Amino acid sequence: MNDVRVVEVFKSTQGGGNPAPIVIDADGLGAEQMTAIARAYGHESGFVFPPQATVDNDYQFRFFVPLHEMSMCGHATIGTVWLLQKLGKLSQRQLSIETLSGTVSAHIHGENSEDPFIEISQPAGVVTPLTKPELRAQIIEAIGLEPDDILDLPILNASTSRVKTLIPVKNPERLDAARPDSARIEKLCEQLDSTGLYLFCPHQGVARRFDSRQFPKASGYPEDAATGIAATALAFGLLKYGLIEASETPILIHQGRAMGRPSDIYVRFDLRAGSQPAGCFVGGYSAFAEQQQPSGADHAE
Repeated sequence: MNDVRVVEVFKSTQGGGNPAPIVIDADGLGAEQMTAIARAYGHESGFVFPPQATVDNDYQFRFFVPLHEMSMCGHATIGTVWLLQKLGKLSQRQLSIETLSGTVSAHIHGENSEDPFIEISQPAGVVTPLTKPELRAQIIEAIGLEPDDILDLPILNASTSRVKTLIPVKNPERLDAARPDSARIEKLCEQLDSTGLYLFCPHQGVARRFDSRQFPKASGYPEDAATGIAATALAFGLLKYGLIEASETPILIHQGRAMGRPSDIYVRFDLRAGSQPAGCFVGGYSAFAEQQQPSGADHAE
């Protein structure tokens, strides 16, 4: 197996983070080999290639989960940039990265820091009501909750790179009580044209802080500890809900607590073009995982 390093991304002061197995020299690997690596480790995995000759980028990144390739993975992108930086592979603090979902810019903050904060760009979000609002009751059942557990707000689809279905839950206790039925969630996501259900609730008493959980459509495991692309979708959904204002003050999204992996995701809007966000940046802290070898199972959590 190629040299794989596991990085935990979106670490919080309590630990946590989402593990990302990364191969920084994947040239020559085929899709089946990369899928096999993701399956062996049981997590979204990142692979680094030279950029295509016709594209003015620094690298090409590809992403795989145990079941298939993904067009974009936020935490694996951040973890890969962090790993390249830690191994002394970078000579600049801003990168242009080619992905299947488009070009992403990465920014390394913290001059000469042993603990750099990595951000990546995402385009402006698109938020739409469900085309099948009659599925609301089925969605609530599939996540193991009751209608009374959900805020009196619509369930929305939101996307920066990948469509997520946003489900507003009343409080952290009800959020933690959710129990996903993965088979039902996969079928519902097909009907919703979504890649996952993203539950969230306001972090009580603290502005611009939210708790969240993601149940992916079909990745080979039932839940993610931290999901950067879902967090960026949520940021634009929060604007639509009127739960936040468009400012450059970062939004802090806590995810993974119910899995015992408390993680912190930071999202800030790109307001350089005016009062409406032209896009956003998602970032966080990373560290090497203690466990660097494959688990031999599809997912440890």
